[in-house]
Amino acid sequence: MTPMPIPTSMIDPFGRSVSYLRVSVTDRCDFRCTYCMAEDMTFLPKKDLLSLEELDRLCTVFVEKGVRRLRLTGGEPLVRKNIMHLVRQLSRHLASGALEELTLTTNGSQLYRFADELADCGVRRINVSMDTLDPDKFRAITRWGDLSRVMESIEAAERAGLKIKINAVALKGFNDTEIPSMIEWAHGRGMDMTVIETMPMGEIDADRTDQYLPLSQLRAELERRYTLTDIPFKTGGPARYVEVAETGGRLGFITPMTHNFCESCNRVRLTCTGTLYMCLGQDDAADLRHSLRASEGNELLSNAIDEAIGRKPKGHDFVIDRRTKRPAVSRHMSVTGG
Repeated sequence: MTPMPIPTSMIDPFGRSVSYLRVSVTDRCDFRCTYCMAEDMTFLPKKDLLSLEELDRLCTVFVEKGVRRLRLTGGEPLVRKNIMHLVRQLSRHLASGALEELTLTTNGSQLYRFADELADCGVRRINVSMDTLDPDKFRAITRWGDLSRVMESIEAAERAGLKIKINAVALKGFNDTEIPSMIEWAHGRGMDMTVIETMPMGEIDADRTDQYLPLSQLRAELERRYTLTDIPFKTGGPARYVEVAETGGRLGFITPMTHNFCESCNRVRLTCTGTLYMCLGQDDAADLRHSLRASEGNELLSNAIDEAIGRKPKGHDFVIDRRTKRPAVSRHMSVTGG
């Protein structure tokens, strides 16, 4: 068997190796979470989206260039028609050893349908976004969501052997007092949990200045109840983890506002239209769709990726603007991918 060529790492201008690609396979979602989307969203015309075959080709070029972790996101990735065809195609890179991990972030609404097949494709862990355990509050925050269906999906994923991490956005006055019970519930089922600061992306109906809860404040409150010990555990993303002595579980903090994680950023984000964002909190982007479609070979595309990585900024400009209350970045999170 011919050994696989060692990929040339993508190194940005600040010496960081880009080895993690997050791919939004659709901007559509079957929820309308109040901190993420407006209720009356206008989504991209389906004709503007890359085909599943084009997404596979793009991801494959990134893997050949040194990406070792690949996460599918949305919107809600599992609402993309025939999404499992893409997952199965990408799983060949797991089988070859070129890819260390293929995973996804989901709201759990459709996961019960696909959990077994995801596991069969080599997916070993998933993130489930869930901000409350209260069915009425869940319906309020998602506008359209059904908590019982998400719970059904979590049970299906557990039966399939998938490792689950719960992601919760910390929202002042909504779930801040509930987070301890969520930690105990998640850890009681053997699931890690991560709390995330709300990020100023896209125009929404709610006022983010009212929602914003610094995680430094949340951690101080949690330390009155629990013994938190910093640990070096990493999953490839930006979370900083602690171990909770009383539960024996891990709790992550993602703090783009109070303590950004840019110095160790190893990731870029690809949208469902082929736009590459080198930073979640910056508007600079590269149009890879043109290079993808301009040639049957991948040299043009590879060169376009190299040029984009060469523009990756040192850090983001996230700030909650209390004066204008306008988002730091105009695009919604569902466009870039969660």
